[in-house]
Amino acid sequence: MADTYTPPVQGTGVKATIQRIGGHLAGMIMPNIGAFIAWGLITALFIPTGWLPNKELAELVGPIITNLLPILIGYTGGRMVHGQRGAVVGAVATMGVVVGSDVPMFLGAMIVGPLAAFILKHVDRFAEERTKAGFEMLVDNFTAGIVGGAMAVAGVLGIGPVVRVVTTAAGDAVSWLITHNLLPLASLLIEPAKVLFLNNAINHGVLGPLGVAEAARTGQSILFMLESNPGPGLGLLLAYLFFGPRLLRPSVPAAIVIQFFGGIHEIYFPYVLMKPRLIVAVIAGGAAGVFTFMATGAGLVATPSPGSIFAYLAVTPRGGLFGVILGVVVSAAVSFLVASVLLGFGRGERKAAEEGAAEQPPAEADGAGQPAEIGKQDAPSKAEA
Repeated sequence: MADTYTPPVQGTGVKATIQRIGGHLAGMIMPNIGAFIAWGLITALFIPTGWLPNKELAELVGPIITNLLPILIGYTGGRMVHGQRGAVVGAVATMGVVVGSDVPMFLGAMIVGPLAAFILKHVDRFAEERTKAGFEMLVDNFTAGIVGGAMAVAGVLGIGPVVRVVTTAAGDAVSWLITHNLLPLASLLIEPAKVLFLNNAINHGVLGPLGVAEAARTGQSILFMLESNPGPGLGLLLAYLFFGPRLLRPSVPAAIVIQFFGGIHEIYFPYVLMKPRLIVAVIAGGAAGVFTFMATGAGLVATPSPGSIFAYLAVTPRGGLFGVILGVVVSAAVSFLVASVLLGFGRGERKAAEEGAAEQPPAEADGAGQPAEIGKQDAPSKAEA
């Protein structure tokens, strides 16, 4: 299932291992993005600070975030490991970590859902060879019930509290960065990891759960914007459009539409990998955007997925449009300027074109004293003649 949402991974090194882990995390989150968007829209509309405050409808916000979303993640993770039986057991086990913690248990669901399905998978292999004909359904139901119940108890007593401690520590680290105005430095890690196609693992596996917990307390979170900001990618692609290799420029407008309006950031990663020094541009753009978001007090109520400008505006709280739009514009401008400098404002391309023209032999002239360039233009008509 993860392969549907992430590029296939080749190799066995550390990078490939990290990409596979990120692919599995994305495979648990991405199929449920519709539910996240639904929660984000409900939150944006009906909470007291929303666009259409409604106390009765706002009651949906808490149960969805604390119960429904983690159970969906655990269900999906279990299904990835052991089909429908694994999905059911994963959902039951996830209920244990939900009850065992008072914070949204996304990370716990990512652990206990696949783990419960993995255990059931081995139990099924053991029982299959020892079950007499006619007792298959009875054994299957009881083994699933026993594994699911045991993992739910383990979630309440062990996994939930442990994940709560880890999540709290991670949240404290991010809070420390925010308090000391160092959050822009997170771009030094986020942007290089993104171009290695780890964006889904970072956003949905780390920043998303922390952002959801903060949004549940304060109504919005800047953490949703650290990885998903479409500004740095837009600035990089604009630099390619004006100053990049001439052979690549025709492909850039479509990439801009897909990245900025469609929210598919993966489209610009190859442009960075072709010229690795351009990673500096997206780091600078990301840091500038985060700084602007902090300065204006901007935040979102849910993860914008996909990370398009439309998704950003859809999950922006009431009164927060200025800071969000300004941060995207600033990050795009900084990324564009830095990338343009690194591309030499196209001077390298012009120099290469001039050197290529100088190395080509002069074309046969049509007449005495006729420039070689004119003769080159006439050459095709001579050949046709």
